[in-house]
Amino acid sequence: MKTVKLLAPAKINYRLDVIRKRPDNYHDLRMVMQRIALYDEIEITLSDTSGIRVSCNRDSVPGGPGNIAWKAAEALLSRVDSGMGVDIRITKNIPVAAGLGGGSSDAATVLMGLNGMLGLNLPLDELMSLGLKLGTDVPFFIFGKTALAEGVGERLTEVHGLPKVWLVLVNPNVHVSTAWAYQSLQLTKDKVVDKLPQFCNRLRDVCDLLSNDLEFVTIKSYPVVQEIKELLLLKGAAGVLMSGSGPTVFGVFESEEIARECQTEIANNDSWFSVVTHTI
Repeated sequence: MKTVKLLAPAKINYRLDVIRKRPDNYHDLRMVMQRIALYDEIEITLSDTSGIRVSCNRDSVPGGPGNIAWKAAEALLSRVDSGMGVDIRITKNIPVAAGLGGGSSDAATVLMGLNGMLGLNLPLDELMSLGLKLGTDVPFFIFGKTALAEGVGERLTEVHGLPKVWLVLVNPNVHVSTAWAYQSLQLTKDKVVDKLPQFCNRLRDVCDLLSNDLEFVTIKSYPVVQEIKELLLLKGAAGVLMSGSGPTVFGVFESEEIARECQTEIANNDSWFSVVTHTI
């Protein structure tokens, strides 16, 4: 049996513009996304016993076909005519249904890991096409770079020059459905989006990018998101934003020291998840 251990990073959205609803009921988007140093741990083991088995340290995460990592494994095992099986062990450190892309990152990591383990050697663009069938954020994690994502998230352009920034993530331990957030967004006409700045190499430039069209929807049903935004600003954040469909909020900080001082105070609320991390 062959085993590999891999890390699956979370992401944040510096920008999330919802431009229009498409005939297929998806939405055309414009997003700026960056990976962060908060990781799920993925252990993949090839087995002589056929089938796919997924286990996780979180009881709320399904182990069968309802798990996106299971679907990723199925997509690649179906290309191997050997009766081989795979065991996947996921240690979740990224909050679930939190706007941080944890499930999509797990799926991308399984696709990339099995691609090598099975000797398929599929090129990245083919893996990204497979990933898009699993979830719209999966191609971004396979792309592996800070990106401008357009369409439903499949058109990716590398973004250069963004500085490393320190972050405090705060999640109030409620789950927000991405599908619900988009369905609840009332678009009366196509959105005209502002031109993105050409150069973003300072912390101030990053803060100027921050915008999320889904914030209003999520805050309306989960006002705790607004409470967290205000608290992070009070504790020294240079900018704050909800990531994805939420409910996780991140604060951008000038230094690790200020970020850790902020998180220490927020950690007094033991009903919230909070962590200091940075962009990668």
